[in-house]
Amino acid sequence: MKRTSLAIRNKVLVVSVLLGAAFSAVSAAANAQTLNNEQIFEPVPRLVQSQPTLFPAPSDAIVLFGGGEKDLEQWQEVGSGDPASWLLLNDSMTVNRAMGASTSIETKRTFRDIQLHIEWSTNPVIDGDKQLRGNSGIFLHSQFELQVLDSWQNPTYVNGQAGSIYLQYPPLVNASRPAGEWQSYDITFEAPRFNAAGELETPAYISVLHNGVVVQNRSEILGATYTSQPSYDVTCTPYAQTVAVDCSGAMPLILQDHGQVVSYRNIWVREL
Repeated sequence: MKRTSLAIRNKVLVVSVLLGAAFSAVSAAANAQTLNNEQIFEPVPRLVQSQPTLFPAPSDAIVLFGGGEKDLEQWQEVGSGDPASWLLLNDSMTVNRAMGASTSIETKRTFRDIQLHIEWSTNPVIDGDKQLRGNSGIFLHSQFELQVLDSWQNPTYVNGQAGSIYLQYPPLVNASRPAGEWQSYDITFEAPRFNAAGELETPAYISVLHNGVVVQNRSEILGATYTSQPSYDVTCTPYAQTVAVDCSGAMPLILQDHGQVVSYRNIWVREL
């Protein structure tokens, strides 16, 4: 009986140590957040080996881009509402730099709580560094950016690298693949909730797998990621727009044109 009790205590001790280590790792990343959307540089997330995940859309998914011209018709330019002008090539759509000015695009459909799968690739020809190397972003609810960036051997501020909630949370680890390789994000997003008076009841939360590796674990989004002071407003001005809209309900997804060549493919969503 004593031997059994000792074994149980030892197992409990081991589990406690492991949980403590895991909590410390998450806490270190959580402590790196900033309340004012400022750049932070430490601690640097460690690099882990990863593999991109190619998931076919489940039967109940809404396919937002599967590679065809008809799929591009589900997107429009942010602000103007003009047809999306990104280039179609090899079952992917790519930022069209020939257009000159920024042409971020958004879905014509709107969403609240979702499971989102999206695959992306940066230019295999490296022609910049830091934030000028494969920069793009996925804006959930038209306001909250999950950063897309070539973060393979490309140091920058950690809450601005791939897998970060831009200027708020760095990724728990760096799961990036080399430039030119396809990568994937699998995202679970919970939209914010407001009461009848327009006051915030529940903030937005996001979990992200980057190439199959957890990099955000139900992170509480602090507010819009493109403003100096993140906040929640029932009437807001979405990213890259000038007109305020009601932000309490469903909103489009935005893919950012940040001036570099970035491609996307196999985009599907499940409403939760």
